[in-house]
Amino acid sequence: MPRISALPDVPRWAVLAAHAVPWITLPSGLWRVALVAGLPVTAQEQHGTGEAVYILLLSLVSEGLALLTLGLVRGWGEVVPGWVPVIGGRPVPTMAAVVPALLGAAVLFGLVGWAFYAQIAGLGSETDVTDSTAQTALLVVCYVPLIAWPPLLTAVALAYYRRRTACASPEAA
Repeated sequence: MPRISALPDVPRWAVLAAHAVPWITLPSGLWRVALVAGLPVTAQEQHGTGEAVYILLLSLVSEGLALLTLGLVRGWGEVVPGWVPVIGGRPVPTMAAVVPALLGAAVLFGLVGWAFYAQIAGLGSETDVTDSTAQTALLVVCYVPLIAWPPLLTAVALAYYRRRTACASPEAA
């Protein structure tokens, strides 16, 4: 099995969780790209260039935010890379990484909760998103993995916080 690179003091489970996040967001982004490309993934027609740009930007931003999770287990999450103007080479303040990560996780938990509520309450059910069982199955396969994003991000952010704020343990006598 190939070694997934991370800092030496990061727990293996945190490394795996951080690397899982971009992979679980990828299917929904690819589904949206397929939608913009005109593939038959939905019953709804796309409405113009503005909507296409919005959908593609949503995919890019989602994947970009998911990739930031890797910073919680990699060196660039502790020291700003040298190529970054003005702040390159400086340490990343722990809370500057933890607070946005946990706020992001809270927003994601809210979105997942809203999606479940909307489904149960039948909100938006007057317009079918899909025409066929195959389209519905594809939609579910592409979007269900997103349920794991908030807990994975929370766990990795807390592991980052714990690791970065851990006091040196006294040596055993």
